[in-house]
Amino acid sequence: MKFCSACGNALIMKKHEHEGCIPYCTTCQKYIFPQFNTAVSLVALSPDEKQILLIQQYGKQRNVLVAGYVNQKESVEDAVCREMQEEIGRRVVAYRYLKSEYFEKTNTLMLSFAVLLDSTSLADVSDWEIDEAKWYSFDEALKAIAPASLAQRFLLNFIHCYEKEAKGNFFK
Repeated sequence: MKFCSACGNALIMKKHEHEGCIPYCTTCQKYIFPQFNTAVSLVALSPDEKQILLIQQYGKQRNVLVAGYVNQKESVEDAVCREMQEEIGRRVVAYRYLKSEYFEKTNTLMLSFAVLLDSTSLADVSDWEIDEAKWYSFDEALKAIAPASLAQRFLLNFIHCYEKEAKGNFFK
């Protein structure tokens, strides 16, 4: 962060008694702590845990995971369920937090979750946000996911975690 979001003044680094060096606005005379967006990225599994859902959206011919921003006054857990319902029309039966990663391009802290869905039906997929949604086996998903993407890193992490544990007990 280089400029104050309130007045636009260039920030300086100033020692804070308990926090170390923090960006400081000399005009507003206050410390400016980091501000960023928060979003969820969802590795969606079929009810039998044998398939992973990948999507294409916004006219891009690349497969990614379902993802979306956490709304103001909304818990991360509620965002997980809401995003899956809004974009895919499916109910989340179980979920599990996996890891987080900061995505600089959009100044967003991305929280990765694995979710177990109630059905493989894609009849209620959003036609305004999703161009294509398709189920893949684990191996197919690894080949189909957008290479060198955050979605790929999250998918690889999920598969690593999933294979380390007893399959069928991942959400318990």
